[in-house]
Amino acid sequence: MEDIVQNFQEANTMIKMEILDQIPTTVMAVDKELRITYINHAGLKIIGKKWKNILGKKCCDIWKSLHCNTDECCMRKVIESGKMYSAQNEITIGDLKKPVEYHMVPLRNEKEGVIGGIEFFIDITERVRYEERLKEQSRTIREMSTPTIELWDGVLVLPVVGVVDSMRAQHMMDSMLNKIAETYSKVIIMDIQGVAAVDTAVANHLIKITRATKLMGCECILSGITPAVAQTIIQLGINMDNIKTKSTLSDALSEAFTILNLEVKNKKE
Repeated sequence: MEDIVQNFQEANTMIKMEILDQIPTTVMAVDKELRITYINHAGLKIIGKKWKNILGKKCCDIWKSLHCNTDECCMRKVIESGKMYSAQNEITIGDLKKPVEYHMVPLRNEKEGVIGGIEFFIDITERVRYEERLKEQSRTIREMSTPTIELWDGVLVLPVVGVVDSMRAQHMMDSMLNKIAETYSKVIIMDIQGVAAVDTAVANHLIKITRATKLMGCECILSGITPAVAQTIIQLGINMDNIKTKSTLSDALSEAFTILNLEVKNKKE
């Protein structure tokens, strides 16, 4: 009977090992001293070594991460706490660096409790590249949606179209302040004719932006205020007394010329 049980356990172990070897992500087991006791085919392929050259070595001998050989070693925490752990990190294998997402669980047996840990990690290089492309595209879209243009020597204009939320308002402020510092402009016109609605939040964003430009020594003129927007501002009781406002962009430009003591003359005169 014991032989039957033993044969069954051995067969069961072989089946489990075969299943692990078919998994396309790295699966590794270590003992309490962090010595590698198992690694599947996917792991061997990433490492580029044979099993006989890995058996008994510590995981930090095979690849490196920021937490290897430190008190922040994730696997050591898993073994000591008996709790699972998941995170993202960058590992170095030889001269190759890879961003990975890893998950670790304690390895137990009935007699001794925790005897080591199991780790599997996924190479997320393509995901990271995709996320970086998305971030770059988002930055490009934000820059296109809030272009600060040098309209005249010393005069900038920022045409605003669409919704102004906190994130966009911050980007508008960054764009304007950087352009002011770059061009040494003394006047900037923020044209909001393309903003469909102005509520208290939007108005507060605009007020903060105008205050920030003044700290840079640049006068801000708010133009493109439609009758509907003007009524909304009054109804909400928003105080914009300290902000120069004009109904049209041309009026704002004329005001900018006045501030700069510039005069535009007709050549025919």
